[in-house]
Amino acid sequence: MQDSKVLGIDIGGSGVKGGIVDVKKGKLKGERVRIPTPKSHDPKLIVDAVAQIAESFEWNGIMGCGFPGVIRSQVIETAANLGGKKIIGTNLAEQIGAACGCEAWIINDADAAGLAEIKYGAGKNCKGVVLMLTVGTGIGTALFTDGKLVPNLEFGHLRMRDKFTSKNVAAEKLYSDAARKNHDYTWRVWAERFNKYLQYVHSLCWPDLIIIGGGAASKSEKFMKYIDVDCDIVTAELENRAGIIGAAYMASKILKNRS
Repeated sequence: MQDSKVLGIDIGGSGVKGGIVDVKKGKLKGERVRIPTPKSHDPKLIVDAVAQIAESFEWNGIMGCGFPGVIRSQVIETAANLGGKKIIGTNLAEQIGAACGCEAWIINDADAAGLAEIKYGAGKNCKGVVLMLTVGTGIGTALFTDGKLVPNLEFGHLRMRDKFTSKNVAAEKLYSDAARKNHDYTWRVWAERFNKYLQYVHSLCWPDLIIIGGGAASKSEKFMKYIDVDCDIVTAELENRAGIIGAAYMASKILKNRS
C-alpha cells in the first residue's frame, strides 16, 4: 500500500543518502541513492541535495531526514561536523519541505538509527535501557528506556583526555572509526581504546543492552572479541540502512498522526 511508503534521507558529512522505506516492514523498497555532501556545507546546497534525491524517486509524499546534530522544534541547534554556524538556527524541515513540495520531518541521525534498531532490528522487544552507538566518522548515540527515545543524547561529544596532548577533546576525536584510520591503529589497539570509552559511557547510564552500529559495525568480527562491558552488547542488524529507515519511520509516526 502506498500509505506505508515514506522517503527516508540520511544527511551525513560525506554523503546524503536516501531511499523509499516500507515503514510497516522496516525495509527499503529498491536501491538507495547517494549524492556527495556539498563540501561547503552550505544549508541551501544541502537542501538542494535532498531535493535531488526526492526528484530521482519522483517523490511527492512525506519524508523523514536524519541530521548529525541536536534538533529541537525542527530547528538545528548544533552542527559540529556539518555546517557549524552556517546551519545553526535553520528550520531544516521547513526548507526541505518547501524545496521538495512535501512535508518533511527532521531527527538527529543517531536517534533515527536507534529507532530503526528498536522498532525492527537488534533492539526489537527489548525492555529496560538500550544504548545505540553509531561508530563511523564520529560517534552518534541514542538512548531508549522501554523502547522510548531520550532525544539528542550527545555522548560522542563528551570531553575526554587525550593522553598524547594532555588536552580534553570530544570523545569521537579519540575513539571513532575515523580516529582508528587517522592513527593507523590495529583493530585490537583501537578496540582496547574504544572499550575504555564504552565502559565510561556505561557508567553514566547503566544500559541493559548496547547496540554498535555505523561503519565500524560491518567489521565487528575484527574488534568485538576485545570488548568487555558489563552488559549485553550486539551489533546492529540494519547496518547502514538504519538511519534512512529510522528517519522514515519517525516521519510516518509524526506527520501521519497530524492528518
